Amino acid sequence: MAAVSPELEGLQYLEPSRFIAFSFPNPLLHHASNPYSNGDNDAFLRVAVLDHAGDGGTAAMLVPEGRHRDWIFSTRAGHLHLLLSTQSQHNLSRLILIGPELSAPSPRVVVASVAARPDPDPAHARLLPLLLALCPRAAFGGNSIPDVPLLTFHDDLLRVATVRVVTGPVVGEMAVEDVAVDCAPWLIELRRRLRFKRMPFLVQTQVRLARQLVAGDSEVLGEFDEVGGGALQPEVGGELVEPYLQAMTAGLAVIAHSMDEIVQLGGKPRCLCVGVGGGALLMSIRKGLQCDVLGIEADGVVLDVARSHFGLVEDEFLRVRVGDAIQMIQDFAQQGEPDVNFSAIMVDLDSSDAMCGVSAPPLEMAQESILLAARRILHKNGALILNVIPPAADGSFYKELIEVLHHVFCELYEINVGNGENYVLVATVSPVKTILADSSGSVLMELRKLAGDFTERTTRI
Repeated sequence: MAAVSPELEGLQYLEPSRFIAFSFPNPLLHHASNPYSNGDNDAFLRVAVLDHAGDGGTAAMLVPEGRHRDWIFSTRAGHLHLLLSTQSQHNLSRLILIGPELSAPSPRVVVASVAARPDPDPAHARLLPLLLALCPRAAFGGNSIPDVPLLTFHDDLLRVATVRVVTGPVVGEMAVEDVAVDCAPWLIELRRRLRFKRMPFLVQTQVRLARQLVAGDSEVLGEFDEVGGGALQPEVGGELVEPYLQAMTAGLAVIAHSMDEIVQLGGKPRCLCVGVGGGALLMSIRKGLQCDVLGIEADGVVLDVARSHFGLVEDEFLRVRVGDAIQMIQDFAQQGEPDVNFSAIMVDLDSSDAMCGVSAPPLEMAQESILLAARRILHKNGALILNVIPPAADGSFYKELIEVLHHVFCELYEINVGNGENYVLVATVSPVKTILADSSGSVLMELRKLAGDFTERTTRI
């Protein structure tokens, strides 16, 4: 390997955070196990190697056919998330991704069919000399040959079609995609989603498209293949698709009694949504709960995408602003404006540091001074609702966040989203007067339509 390049020679040793990608003659060429048969474009493969801290082993993964340009498989941030997501089953310090070169053509609609995937065992055998050459020297201790498993990637996508790729001044490159999702056992849903390149695994927004399919409806999937993305219109204002957004909405059940009182007096509960994305949360609480909603988004291009592709419509009771949301919370608190008396502040902000993995909210949002400012602009019976993804590298973050919320607010509630990543924390300004199970007001009834059983999964901590 030294004859190839000094950089590749350095792969004899683990170096946490090192990322190397290079071309290599395709050992699968003209073989039945080759999943990347693209005529003259499959003579070489792209091999990407990422090291991670620890003393784990080495594994490899074949990039799913047609998805080699997907940011999950073509960027360092996506590669890191793949590595971290395997840690519960495989203790890895090096993950090798093998797929077509990024210059290889990609289909307009990617068909992700599990049945069509080749048996990975023959591919593993032909790739094994390369994989062993990419193992660190320490893996050969005791003159043993290391085991380098070939992992497979599975998700619930049946079809993927890119609608638009655009770049914003704050979030960078982003993609709007139409997808067919396997909602086994009986339903296929067509959805539109928004992803950011800096965190490719994190779906920023996901909404249903106008048509739902019965599983096995090959005719409609064929139409998807023929038309591609962008042909159907999004459904807005109904039940949310993303489980964590359902849980955030369910957090309003804690203050449902107070919101009902506002409605009975002829008013509208005011909600500040920190982070807009595609606007699905804003549209649901505006239409479903008749709230007065103000959204703050750091990137104006994201708002343009939300309006043009996700059905975000501004009106008298739904307004959006471009700016730094955390700074705006501080400004509102300092100005003491009479119209910033919010029933809820709903924070859906992820960290901008993709190299730490997916995490939310930003560390700045957990500072006591920011939380105090948020409390000052809440109604006396209001609540702060936070989407939380604890950083994988910082096991103390969640505990410390709970401690500071307990210090600043009166009561604290938790909703476990159940996906192994997200938690929703609800911090109230005042004691909660009613028991959720005994509440039957109109707000809670509508919440159950939007958020399902998440309204019953709220626990006090």
